[in-house]
Amino acid sequence: MGMYNYKESGIEWIGEVPQHWILKKVKHTTYVKGRIGWQGLRSEEFLEVGDSYVVTGTDFNDGQINWTTCYQITKARYDEDPYIQLKENDLLITKDGTIGKIALVKNIPSIATLNSGVFVTRPISGDYITSFFYWVLQSDIFTSFINHNKSGSTILHLYQNVFNEFKFPCPSIPEQHSISQYLNHKTELIDKLIGGKEKLLQLLNEERITTITQSVTKGLNSTTKMINSWVEWLGEIPEHWTVKKIKYVANLKSGDTITSEFITEEGAYPVYGGNGLRGYYERYNMDGDYILIGRQGALCGNINYASNKFWASEHAIVCYLNKEYDWIWLGNLLTVMNLNQYSQSAAQPGLAVEKIKNLSIPVPNYDEQRRIGEFITQECYRIDRLMQKIKKEVEHLKEYKTALISEVVTGKVDIRDEVNVFS
Repeated sequence: MGMYNYKESGIEWIGEVPQHWILKKVKHTTYVKGRIGWQGLRSEEFLEVGDSYVVTGTDFNDGQINWTTCYQITKARYDEDPYIQLKENDLLITKDGTIGKIALVKNIPSIATLNSGVFVTRPISGDYITSFFYWVLQSDIFTSFINHNKSGSTILHLYQNVFNEFKFPCPSIPEQHSISQYLNHKTELIDKLIGGKEKLLQLLNEERITTITQSVTKGLNSTTKMINSWVEWLGEIPEHWTVKKIKYVANLKSGDTITSEFITEEGAYPVYGGNGLRGYYERYNMDGDYILIGRQGALCGNINYASNKFWASEHAIVCYLNKEYDWIWLGNLLTVMNLNQYSQSAAQPGLAVEKIKNLSIPVPNYDEQRRIGEFITQECYRIDRLMQKIKKEVEHLKEYKTALISEVVTGKVDIRDEVNVFS
């Protein structure tokens, strides 16, 4: 790579830039428009099929617009505001909620306009090309600008008068073409690497689920003779297993009421609710190894394990195992059964203990339960470690991509000699 001579930009989050680059503000270079108010537009006017697409921030997908998720409106509504009618290669920016998301307008299926919450931008001064500005807005210098101008409000907005003051580096137009080409090529390679690793994570998660399901429903010996369980969800089970209702394996009871004022961030004993650890309390109502089933809420049916002294809240169903039953085996079996499917009431989903008690499960003898539990624990440990390693690699690749974009659009990395390699 070549080396630039540098000068101070005078902006903290940009730092030094090549000496021959200039800095420009949005208000001197860019057409910026957003929908002003709703102009009486009502929710029932959003159509599955209409004359014009209407783009909102939720339609942004990896820097492009997913036209299939856009609502549509009538031509009359489209005609009302000519300032936000979209053109090919417009660059869109979210200005409300998750501010600063970017999407390039490509392959418009027909006419299209903006919903609220989004700016449309176009170059008007000849100082930059859209493909270069796209990468500037994807870089840390734009993120830093937004963070610098955030108000303390929990509802975030990127106001136009603030965006107009955004200052960014402008190399020559040929250099901008080279930078865009370079970043298109490099980020595509990085994205492929990330995509491959995310696919691997998906496969490992499937292997984890399959390992648990196979072990608790079919056992560890694939040559064992199988028989019909006569339980619809279960199918065949090993010949020497039995089928029992849960109530003959464990007694199920809800935990005890505790109000949030007694739950602290630190304390003597953990408090478990329907979705795991909630905090700590000075007293306990359980002592030992227990399976907890989430009783209420959208995640009811969740399975958690709790050991030693703890408080089980009224939002958890506690499994009191009868003798000769292994808690690790049963916990994995209940996880596979997806108890959430038995929840009642859509408004406030919840599990009826009596219903869960009468579900049928496959039961091996105690020694086999323990072997199954140990096997699942070992295999899940192996898979989880591998998944953690891959997740870290994905995070490092994403960090590298972010850093690379910022280094290139600010001239910290000189790509003039590299771009010809892949052009």
